[in-house]
Amino acid sequence: MEDSSVPQPFPDNYRPELLAFMKTYLNNPVGVRNAMMADPVQRTVGGRVRYVSCLRFSEPQSDGTYREPRERAVLFINGRLDRIVPNAAEVCAGASYMPFPELEKMTR
Repeated sequence: MEDSSVPQPFPDNYRPELLAFMKTYLNNPVGVRNAMMADPVQRTVGGRVRYVSCLRFSEPQSDGTYREPRERAVLFINGRLDRIVPNAAEVCAGASYMPFPELEKMTR
């Protein structure tokens, strides 16, 4: 069991870790558009302070169309990627997004 009073370490390798995870998370990692990411910041999620990076992107659908950009919160525990939270509007409110071209250049 973790001690919630211990400060969480910054996830130093968040970009490569996130890219590796997204290759398995997305049905088709090729052709992602409008990729934006916010650097990890501390937020309270589920009553615990975690580092959270917010991600916004449009992924290609099987028919070649694109959905509207989706927002995801990426949670880090002990400096490592733990999971992606799909309904991230509240957690990512006010996030400072920057282009994330590496996500758009992914291959299988």
